[in-house]
Amino acid sequence: MASKSAVFVLLMVVVAVAAPIAVAQTGILDNPLSVIRIQGTVFCSINATLNGTASPVFPNALVQLRCRSGNVVSISTTNRLGVFGILVLPIQISLPSLLSDCNLIVTTPLVRCNATLPSVGVLRSPLQSVGNTTVGLLRVFNVAPTGFVYVLSP
Repeated sequence: MASKSAVFVLLMVVVAVAAPIAVAQTGILDNPLSVIRIQGTVFCSINATLNGTASPVFPNALVQLRCRSGNVVSISTTNRLGVFGILVLPIQISLPSLLSDCNLIVTTPLVRCNATLPSVGVLRSPLQSVGNTTVGLLRVFNVAPTGFVYVLSP
């Protein structure tokens, strides 16, 4: 009898350990009270490594979240500090797909923030997960650009 109890306890421990792993692998669709928040700052530069005092921010720039073959999923505009925010529901796109299939594209011409920069082309950045937070019952998955870089076409 003791061995059956030990096997049962061991089985319950395995289930308890495996359950969070299964939820993490399937993504956030398992939790209907979740959202993906994409936030970042756009700088007036063709190179993402220049920021802060080295490069001014890019206010009023149109930022698009484009996925797969260029489909626009969401749009935001930077504020006067160059900051933008986009919220995406997991029913629109899963977090793994967002990170692998999507980019942020700044479609406002760079010449609008600096006349010496190119008048054609866009800024593009892949995305990275930067953790998650819980706000009440809502689970927020935080995503940020890896760095905007100038390209001739998105």
